[in-house]
Amino acid sequence: MLFDVQVKRIHEYKRQLMNLLHAVHLYDRIRRGEDVVPRAVIIGGKAAPGYELAKRIIKAINNVAQVVNSDPAVGDKLRLVFFPDYNVSAMELICPAAELSEQISTAGKEASGTGNMKFMMNGAVTIGTLDGANVEIREAVGDDNFFLFGLTVDEIAQARMNYNPRAIIEADVDFARVMNLLESGHFNRFEPEVLDPVIQSILEPADPWMTAADFRSFIDAQAAAEAAYRDEHRWTAMSIRNTASAGRFSTDRTMREYNADIWRLDPIELTND
Repeated sequence: MLFDVQVKRIHEYKRQLMNLLHAVHLYDRIRRGEDVVPRAVIIGGKAAPGYELAKRIIKAINNVAQVVNSDPAVGDKLRLVFFPDYNVSAMELICPAAELSEQISTAGKEASGTGNMKFMMNGAVTIGTLDGANVEIREAVGDDNFFLFGLTVDEIAQARMNYNPRAIIEADVDFARVMNLLESGHFNRFEPEVLDPVIQSILEPADPWMTAADFRSFIDAQAAAEAAYRDEHRWTAMSIRNTASAGRFSTDRTMREYNADIWRLDPIELTND
């Protein structure tokens, strides 16, 4: 199985919701008899106590997981897991096992990001937007060792002026099928309306995170990742290059740059005395 991992704070801008939409898309493909690379989609993180929609996204992930993981038609082709009580100790287990690192925040919303560096260092290949440290990671590993998707900061600003999620969904057969599964109650048969706020957040023209706008690009990038994973030698080489290129994120380099740009202190010469 491809271990596809997104562990971080649960927040709309980090777009765990888009990751969930892709999991539903994979589920739909499997149900329609398509051949897919077996995949474990692992999502973990905690929401702020008063952040209702973030908690509803966690609920949505668990509802979809319950259906997907118990569907005999899916078998061992897909597993969706919400890792409970995510913390540093959990990361010590998850990070070395990750093969695809989900860094999918809306471009311009992630201040930096350090989890993506940890995954890179451990050999995971990143799928992500041009946001935060993703930009430097892609520069370090090269375009061929990074799965890029999504609108840029400038493109998002332009798209926001005339953003119509419903039109985007209607024009994309895959997206329409995913939304139909969500809206039909397939994942909440015994809990009417429990997922409605999550669904509405996708359909909202004022959605600041532009989830619908990046859906098709994300699906295409995931398909490229799936194709790469089928080639064991290619994926292994990509993984090795990610680990080998992680040196630029060392603490030593960071401290030297902070000193050069901010502190401007004279280094202390160490002696053997």
